Amino acid sequence: MIASYFIIIPLLSGFILAMSGKRDRFVELVALISTSLLLFLSVLLFPVINAYGPVFYQLSGWKIPYTISLVIDNLSAFVLFVISLIAFFSTLYSIGYMRRFQALNNYYALLMLMIAGLNGVTITGDLFNLFVFMEVSLIATYALVAFQGEPEHYEAAFKYAILGSISSTLILFGIGCVYSMVSSLTLMQISLKTNGMPSLYLAYGLFLTGFGLKASMFPFHSWLPDAHPSAPSPVSAMLSGVLIKVLGVYSIIRVFFMVFQESKVVLDVLLVFGTITMVIGAIMAVGQRDIKRMLGFSSVSQMGYILFSLGLGTPLGILGAVYHMLNHAILKGTLFLDAGAIETAEGTRDFENMAGRSGKTVYVSTLMASLGISGVPPFGGFFSKLIIIMAAIYARKYSYALIALTVSVITMAYYLKMLKKTFPTMNARAKIPVSMKITLIILSILTIATAVLFIPAVRDITLNKVVECITDRAVYGSLFKAGGNP
Repeated sequence: MIASYFIIIPLLSGFILAMSGKRDRFVELVALISTSLLLFLSVLLFPVINAYGPVFYQLSGWKIPYTISLVIDNLSAFVLFVISLIAFFSTLYSIGYMRRFQALNNYYALLMLMIAGLNGVTITGDLFNLFVFMEVSLIATYALVAFQGEPEHYEAAFKYAILGSISSTLILFGIGCVYSMVSSLTLMQISLKTNGMPSLYLAYGLFLTGFGLKASMFPFHSWLPDAHPSAPSPVSAMLSGVLIKVLGVYSIIRVFFMVFQESKVVLDVLLVFGTITMVIGAIMAVGQRDIKRMLGFSSVSQMGYILFSLGLGTPLGILGAVYHMLNHAILKGTLFLDAGAIETAEGTRDFENMAGRSGKTVYVSTLMASLGISGVPPFGGFFSKLIIIMAAIYARKYSYALIALTVSVITMAYYLKMLKKTFPTMNARAKIPVSMKITLIILSILTIATAVLFIPAVRDITLNKVVECITDRAVYGSLFKAGGNP
């Protein structure tokens, strides 16, 4: 039953918020309580799974493949935690940041709908409902990108919607191809029936293109830097911190690593295009003046690291990708929320025209997150990038390891440039709402705290559990056969 709460809570909250009218304090409280509950439940999942095994829940009395099943294994639990963590801090930050906007009940209702869709994608046990939940989260995201209501915001949302619709269509065609071959949409049954089937390459191509677009993989990356400047900063934190990872990376892992057998062709595509994405994103970020657009290209580059690491196809590479998913969610979430505080204080996103009015709290937070995303010790981002580079070296991909290291240096260069331009002086201070400051302080601490996951004893009971879940397809299959735990 705990699995269904991750969908019921945000959907019910979204309905209450949509019906509540313009009672700002009430809608803020409902949204904050909802995301707090989700974060608590996501933390609770880890001891439950360790004690009783993966969670399996059927929404009806029907048997597979006719029922809707929800599955939470170690991978799902990890992703749910990342979603809930960033959602909670985005909501807390929104209390101060969004006060200048109207119709806050609509904003929080859409945010809850987005979270419900992301959670649904993470725990669904069949391909079609993965598609449905994906569309739920995307529709809410399109509206949130356009929330500020200016022509440029509608333009960015429209561009995102067009590309998102194309990717969704490709994924739907891929689902149709799979169903025509195996007459089932249940992930485990697909896994059993497609084992060794040579005619899947069309579905592979459709899924890779569709999920790759949602993950902002080159050459489908252009929508992301456009969407970020238009979206409110808490939405940007969700978009970059979790949405592209859940709809893109998580879906790739679930479909290609856990349902289909790993294909050398798929791994090679992830390796090559992940590397290109890493490089292109970094190069494009160098010349930006809009802080949120720069962060958007930086997200493209960091997604390249994750896809590249998955493309290595080794347990160490998968570990690096999973670890960097967490670090990037926290680091980039922090940076987008920093950007919102800076824009609030400065009245502009152009860091060539800034005077350092946002104060020391924002400066320290931006500095820490910038160093972390650049791969500087002792931040968590250093250790996840170290694992990725080590995985490339152990896989004898020496040139790829050198490229990853070089891109990290370029990343540090454009972040240091941004810091120098954004904070030329610390004399003038603008008033930043307390909820925004608290969020930035806690997230800044987390940028270093995630480094403990590099310690072998800690890693064995956390990240390694996720890697084992991904690499051992038999565990996922046995769950469906046994019926799982409620």
